Amino acid sequence: MQDVNLTSRKPPMHPHMPNNQRLLVGRREAAGLLSISARALDYLVANKRLSSRRIGSRVLIPLSDLQRFARGDHPERLAG
Repeated sequence: MQDVNLTSRKPPMHPHMPNNQRLLVGRREAAGLLSISARALDYLVANKRLSSRRIGSRVLIPLSDLQRFARGDHPERLAG
């Protein structure tokens, strides 16, 4: 019998889809694209500086919002 690990998650089904065709990205990927921590991204979402969509248990960030945020200057600190 095979040893199956039920706690590991299956990878997303879109590894070959280019970023310019995707509409939403996960929290970790969004944080990586902005070069910030996942916690800092959560802060931006909580303070309505980035919008998010919830699909099931996943929190997804629109790529268009990430691009809009990245184009602007943000001299203030993200969290206190």
